[in-house]
Amino acid sequence: MSEEATVRELVIIGAGPSALAAAIYTTREDIDTVLYEKSVIGGLAAITDKVDNYPGFAEGVEGMKLAEQLQAQAERFGAVIDFGEVTEIRDNGETKTVVVDGKDVEAKAVLIATGSDYVKLGVPGESENFGRGVHYCATCDGAFYRDKKLVVVGGGNSAVQETIFLTKFASTIEMLVRSDFKASDVLMDELQKHIDSGKVVVHRHTTTDEIVAENGSVTGVKATKDGEPMTVETDGVFVFIGLLPNTGFLKDTAVELDPRGHIKTDIKLQTAIPGVFSSGDVRSGATLQIASAVGEGATAALNIREYLEGREIRKGYE
Repeated sequence: MSEEATVRELVIIGAGPSALAAAIYTTREDIDTVLYEKSVIGGLAAITDKVDNYPGFAEGVEGMKLAEQLQAQAERFGAVIDFGEVTEIRDNGETKTVVVDGKDVEAKAVLIATGSDYVKLGVPGESENFGRGVHYCATCDGAFYRDKKLVVVGGGNSAVQETIFLTKFASTIEMLVRSDFKASDVLMDELQKHIDSGKVVVHRHTTTDEIVAENGSVTGVKATKDGEPMTVETDGVFVFIGLLPNTGFLKDTAVELDPRGHIKTDIKLQTAIPGVFSSGDVRSGATLQIASAVGEGATAALNIREYLEGREIRKGYE
């Protein structure tokens, strides 16, 4: 069977904003493109209540709506989006092997745009109660806590933004902040309104030590505030303490990672493996903004086109 019949021109790992933007560009250039996503199309953007700083939306836009529009646009030009988990990339020289759900997929070029995932607390009761009182997505699970008490752990932009969203449902929210807030002034001004109303109570300099559950339901959080132990009664816990790059599947490859696990690339967004590129939040030096992730996706797509064209020129001289 011919190479053209068995090898995809481009495999994109991930289907977040950066990946979808890249797919829009590559498919418009008639580059055969398939994306593999293991969880949610749109990535973390899709499960964000409201994106307020994406250019072109004066009143903001729902994260899911933005993701749906990016997906529809990519598919309109011919991108194929499949669900599957990539566990390995092998460099064969002219082609790359991407292992998806245990099956080999051959490609001439690969774009890694796997984004990030939520950092876990790592305390007793967290993993045991995941999905049963412990959550990492307010948009996904906030509505289950109408008129109930909640705890939010974290003090950055995400924690404050999601707390503001959760005020639509919860009766009260207690925020456990390890040191002090690191959120933007705009978000803090909005949060202050809910603090003033008594709906949100803030505990600074507070560590989360254990999540307590009884009969399969979360009932409280054990914490330490200013060196003194305390227990906060709650019906649920939402954790927003940061993000980690989704690069675990690259640990045994030639793709180079920085000390925090992000992918190192050159100026053309190409990794240490020729023909393997990276863009978006997973890339070392990324700004962790949707707008820049989309821009990097477009840049990566143009560099991939250049790489593929060069590959065909090289083949012509063989």
